[in-house]
Amino acid sequence: MRNIRLLAAIALTCWLGGCAVPARPPALVDNAAPQWYAPLPHDGRLADLTQWWQRFDDPLLVQLIDSAQSVSPNVATALSRIGQARAIQTSARAALLPTLDGQASLARGNLQLPGTPATSLQAGLLGGWEIDIFGANRDALQATDIRLQAAQAGWHEARVLVAAETAVTYLNLRSCERQLGIASSDARSRSESSRLAELTVRAGFTAPANAALARAGAAEASARATQQRAQCDIEVKALVALSGLAEPSLRRQLEVPWQEPNQAALMPIVSMPAQLLAQRPDIYQAERDVAAASAEIGSAQAQRYPRLSLNGSIAAGIVHFGGAGSDAQTWSIGPLALTVPLFDGGRRAANVDAATARYDEAVARYSGRVRQAVREVEEALVTLESARARLENARLAADGYRISFAATEARYRSGLGTLLELEDARRTAFAAETALVLLVRERMTAWISLYRAAGGGWARPDFPPTS
Repeated sequence: MRNIRLLAAIALTCWLGGCAVPARPPALVDNAAPQWYAPLPHDGRLADLTQWWQRFDDPLLVQLIDSAQSVSPNVATALSRIGQARAIQTSARAALLPTLDGQASLARGNLQLPGTPATSLQAGLLGGWEIDIFGANRDALQATDIRLQAAQAGWHEARVLVAAETAVTYLNLRSCERQLGIASSDARSRSESSRLAELTVRAGFTAPANAALARAGAAEASARATQQRAQCDIEVKALVALSGLAEPSLRRQLEVPWQEPNQAALMPIVSMPAQLLAQRPDIYQAERDVAAASAEIGSAQAQRYPRLSLNGSIAAGIVHFGGAGSDAQTWSIGPLALTVPLFDGGRRAANVDAATARYDEAVARYSGRVRQAVREVEEALVTLESARARLENARLAADGYRISFAATEARYRSGLGTLLELEDARRTAFAAETALVLLVRERMTAWISLYRAAGGGWARPDFPPTS
């Protein structure tokens, strides 16, 4: 009895003093380098990433991304997680408040005099309140608040990923269309060369082997164009699946000629890795997971300490027996109960160990996410710089080989060149033009990767936007 009184006195003192078991502080780690080591485009000037795809100045791309975000199952799943987090938050908040239940009962039986049946009717209210002395419920509520913030960041991350995937698929399609144009032009040119070769063979000016070579080249080019057309159809169907738009309507919109975005319009990039950590929703989500795990440690620790609860009731009733009746009103406050854990087979200690392990896991996941984020930006910067440095040379090479092929073709038509020379020049020009298209796609894809790696326009709630 003396020990119980002592525990009760300690518990009441803590309650009046507002004491609580502190959770492990969220000691987040910063694995980011002090600066980017890859070259920054446009001297690393900051720009607004919000709705970054509008910088491509392509209304169809904007429509595709908006539609894809509205029908994406990943975005819908992330949105449902926000709803779940809000419901759990409401439940955790309710644990800090008193409970109030209504109760009604009706009974008939031999209550007083033997052989005299009686009927009793009673209705009342039952109240209870667990006084959160050591902060178990407060820590649990704090964890749910943080989980809700993480879920909201996860929704933004899902939207960024859908936008990036849609934009890459769209650019793949536009690049495929340009490759199809090159392949179709090459097929037509080879078909014409084959026709001319047949004429020269019939006239006896060249050997039949030349006509066979020309026919083989024309057949190869036709097969290549057919394969490229099929690849473009596959990209269209991928866009249909991503956006949910009807394929006939999408194909009509794709008939509008595509213009490559202006290089100067694509310029958002943060100048320091630390700023990256403040504008990536996945990093913020991982950080919130660490903080929530920390709060859950405090809640699990507090479960190992005494619990204090207060109950009460108020009721009114009627008792009817032997042709007479009487009213009955009752009320009570209490008991003020102190529950002291004595033996639970190690369950509460195991809960603390599990919460600590989840905290360590969250810290490790946060650390890995930071390193991955820096890696993604650095890789995108390297790819972007490489594509920029090669682009002008690729344009010059394509133009030069195109002029050389035109001259070789003119010489062949005039009888001064051979078919082998023509086919060699044609093959070189075709390869140079294809390489240029692929390089443009690589550069645009690197921009999209950079947008996504830099957060895609999201800004954490506690971080002011950078102008």
